[in-house]
Amino acid sequence: MRQIYLLPNIITAFGLSCGLFVVFKANMTEPGAGMYELLYSSALLLLLAAFADLLDGAVARIIHAESEFGSMFDSLADAISFGVAPSVLFLKSLSLQPATTLSFFAVVGAMLYTICGVLRLVRFNVKAHEAQSNKDAMASFKKHFTGLPIPAAAAGAISVNLFLNSMFAKDWFPISYTARAILLSCFMVVLGYLMISRWKFPSLKSLHVPVPSFPLIFFTVIIALFILYGIFYFLPLVLLVCSLGYILVGCTLTLIRIIAGKKSKTLVDFEPDDDPDEDKD
Repeated sequence: MRQIYLLPNIITAFGLSCGLFVVFKANMTEPGAGMYELLYSSALLLLLAAFADLLDGAVARIIHAESEFGSMFDSLADAISFGVAPSVLFLKSLSLQPATTLSFFAVVGAMLYTICGVLRLVRFNVKAHEAQSNKDAMASFKKHFTGLPIPAAAAGAISVNLFLNSMFAKDWFPISYTARAILLSCFMVVLGYLMISRWKFPSLKSLHVPVPSFPLIFFTVIIALFILYGIFYFLPLVLLVCSLGYILVGCTLTLIRIIAGKKSKTLVDFEPDDDPDEDKD
């Protein structure tokens, strides 16, 4: 029986290895040397880590190998792969001079992103533990995410950084070095806030499309081919559109719910949590 429990943990360890490799590779790269190549390869590795993060939980549920150890291991791996690695890449890509106002602002943005990511994971684990004893709470817990999921935040951080260092940005949106540093720093702070916010973001697990199986499979294959083609040839654009698209969809749905008011039944599932004691120890 113990051998079965190894499988999801091995997948988690693989995702953690991807995140650690990104951190180590960034630290071994000289400032300003092949930065786009570093961001490109790191984006691919973090995509592998995100896939492993989805796969380990699915495998654990399928073979009934869920455990408290696996849950804690998964959260710690996510903290490094999606909380620390994007911040390290962000600071490495800027290569700022120390003891300057701009470097201080960038470090603050990186620290806020990582700290908020860890807090997001802690809150997720606490709520998951509380929902285990209540079927209704568990159903609601799986339907939507409270706060931006940390893999989505990591995708947003790395996609914007990669895009601004790519030829697409240099040809379409040329900006100065200082403006790029300020933009990325502000974006890291925004991502940090969204992770610890009580805003709701949709979960793909709750996606139900009223389409017959065969047409759905056909369109899924077509979309997958376009995405894979885009990843191979237009990774900065595809990653930027997918990551920012998800973030904007979640924010838009929550804002519509807030504007509609609590008395309205419009998008009631996206009502932000308003319990002030939710995160108290």
